[in-house]
Amino acid sequence: MSGVRAEFVFERPEQCPVAASSAGADSPLRDVSWTTESDGIVTEQFTTADEPATDEAEEVFDYGAQRVYEFERDYDDPCICEYIEQSLGPVTDAYATGGNLHVTIHAGDVEKLRELLGELNDRFGTVRIEYLVQGRDQAAESNLVPVDLRRLTDRQQEVLQTAHEMGYFEYPRNSNASEVSEALGIEPSTFTEHLNAAQSKLLDELLARE
Repeated sequence: MSGVRAEFVFERPEQCPVAASSAGADSPLRDVSWTTESDGIVTEQFTTADEPATDEAEEVFDYGAQRVYEFERDYDDPCICEYIEQSLGPVTDAYATGGNLHVTIHAGDVEKLRELLGELNDRFGTVRIEYLVQGRDQAAESNLVPVDLRRLTDRQQEVLQTAHEMGYFEYPRNSNASEVSEALGIEPSTFTEHLNAAQSKLLDELLARE
């Protein structure tokens, strides 16, 4: 089993108070953690150098340069991190910056990761993969193959994700360039341009690590 490490980015999710608190902060809100009490109340904590943009969070510890804040919510309130843990497994890291929530996970089953991505889009709005590292079977090769999607523009990521979801890369293909470009609201020539640019960047990065 090779497994993958992935970082999801949820763009300004309405369901996440931590992400909302980071919208006006200069520093990210890190070390996000949570615990559920027997009465159904969830206590969450995060660490930041700035005062969060919410009256619900109270300071519980002062490191000097950083401070730890805490707030409570009902268990029934929708939570992205809890949904990921219930659907796939533990969240490795979670932080918020600029109103966006970043969640890192490890998964042994790539297909489950793909299914989860679709479910997250349906439940919580726009989500994209910021970073993906695929491990290889140590018997075959001990190196990791990193794919840093931050090299791509937002539009290139959207083109790749839409093409993948529509089966453009399947064999035989489940959709053609015209159908994908129509779904994106762009001309087929523009779709091809974005796709070629994105694939070129990713191949350059992968081949540079051979």
